[in-house]
Amino acid sequence: MPPILQKITVPYEYPVYFTVDVFDPGNPDLVEALSRKEPSRRHRMFVVVERAVAEAWPGLAATVARYAERHLERLELVAPPWIVDGGEAVKNDPAPLLALQTVLHALRLDRQSYVAIVGGGALLDAAGYAAATAHRGIRTVRLPTTVLAQADSGVGVKNGVNAFGVKNFLGTFVPPFAVLNDRRFLESLGRRDTVAGMAEAVKVALIRDPEFLTWLETHADALAACAPDAVSELIRRTAALHLEHIATSGDPFEMGSARPLDFGHWAAHRLESLTRNRLRHGEAVAVGIALDTLYSHAAGLLPAAGVARVLDLLGRLGLPRWDEALDLRDPGGRPVVLDGLAEFREHLGGELTVTLLAAIGRGVEVHEMREPLVMGALDELRRRHGRP
Repeated sequence: MPPILQKITVPYEYPVYFTVDVFDPGNPDLVEALSRKEPSRRHRMFVVVERAVAEAWPGLAATVARYAERHLERLELVAPPWIVDGGEAVKNDPAPLLALQTVLHALRLDRQSYVAIVGGGALLDAAGYAAATAHRGIRTVRLPTTVLAQADSGVGVKNGVNAFGVKNFLGTFVPPFAVLNDRRFLESLGRRDTVAGMAEAVKVALIRDPEFLTWLETHADALAACAPDAVSELIRRTAALHLEHIATSGDPFEMGSARPLDFGHWAAHRLESLTRNRLRHGEAVAVGIALDTLYSHAAGLLPAAGVARVLDLLGRLGLPRWDEALDLRDPGGRPVVLDGLAEFREHLGGELTVTLLAAIGRGVEVHEMREPLVMGALDELRRRHGRP
């Protein structure tokens, strides 16, 4: 008998707000985001806050309570904000994940309730995964608090945790119900974290938008100084490019093997593991961008002038272009970072697909990374930016 071919089309939409003082009782953005599909309903909300954010904003819990009180007719705060450690540690340790799932069960949140997550990308990933696996999906509202999360991961459709020594081995594709980027949260970031988040802007400009790369070059000094207006513009433009890719790529849940938005990431993910997260994600991405840019040139894809622009911009922003972990070798003398290619292939589903640069603003997919050329790119990167 012939098979029955089942085809399901499910549209997704979610707003991304750019706001200031999101929990100010007079700011309507959050309650409007929660109520946009069911304006007459009173919505239950549970708030998860990264500990570093709570410490940087000591009155945050009281502010959240005042916000809920002001909008009592449309919003019910089911419990005080739940404070949890953030950073990559929250993705490496299964205990916080189980604890959050336990709380979601105890509060009897249903599929129309909301988990509002206030924190950096790692907490958004972990808490989003907890919500996605409770009742097969509790609605999440993301309130990213870092440049990296507001510009990149926080506006996407992925979440997950690390397991078995592999980054994001456990995870789901679940779009958020809404994203609210609050500029005020960036005020408590140190310069290192602010600059690290800019690596994803460089990445997406290199593969998608040459005019944006020119803008980054023009404003590099202001960005390196963490000027608020320049950083806000970087976030908005980067987020817009990521959202456009998700909406128009034809593969928002990455069913295929292509992941163009992961330019520079095969090495970055491995470097994060090798350094035990001494490198921030954005810093590791910057090193990965530098390496893959040199490889693109060695493979005959990118002219030397393009290499110079990329490496110069990374340096002007204050992003690293080399890390000593690139020199780590296995017993056979092979750079350990090369294991990142095998991990990348496995994560993609079996076929290696790496985005390289064919020109500034134009990425190209390849299915092979020739090891001699990778070794040559490592040597060249060491010569240019490694320690003597």
